[in-house]
Amino acid sequence: MSTRLSIVVVEMDRERALLIVDSLREAGDYDIHVIGEVTGLARRITERNPDVVLIDVANPSRDMLEELALASGPLERPVAMFTDQSGAGLTKAAIEAGVSAYVVDGMRADRLKPVLDAAMARFHMFRQMRTELAATKRALEERKVIDRAKGLLMKARGLDEDAAYALLRKAAMDQNRKVAEVAEALVTAAGLLS
Repeated sequence: MSTRLSIVVVEMDRERALLIVDSLREAGDYDIHVIGEVTGLARRITERNPDVVLIDVANPSRDMLEELALASGPLERPVAMFTDQSGAGLTKAAIEAGVSAYVVDGMRADRLKPVLDAAMARFHMFRQMRTELAATKRALEERKVIDRAKGLLMKARGLDEDAAYALLRKAAMDQNRKVAEVAEALVTAAGLLS
């Protein structure tokens, strides 16, 4: 059982909003909500909690992009922005605000579905990369703590590196904890004692 994709359309012009909604309905079965005012955009997007945000604006302002970034939505969901023109630095600012697809030369009905698909694919790819980067950073930090704990054990007990790690591993298994947690506790205790 698949759930319908929820899309928030940000469009101030009622006629254009209706055109976008009609184009989306032709492209698929979506749950569509239109926001016609950019004031409080972050709050409104957060309240709706859509799967995708589609913004159609003639010339996006930096304030709008800041509001969009504040929504924390771009990091939680794909955002596709259609604009008629791009001012100096606005493309970069849009990408930094988390926009997944920034399409200059306006919105056309025939491009809507492919751009949304591309925005969703790009968003999911970057989310996966952010997740992998966070896991790598966490593993690196754990490795550093384990190395510090091994160094403390080597110095205090006169062990070699393999024996120090084996001792950490045994303590972790005995306590049903991760090696990194035992190492962190050891490093913290050593810091209190010195």
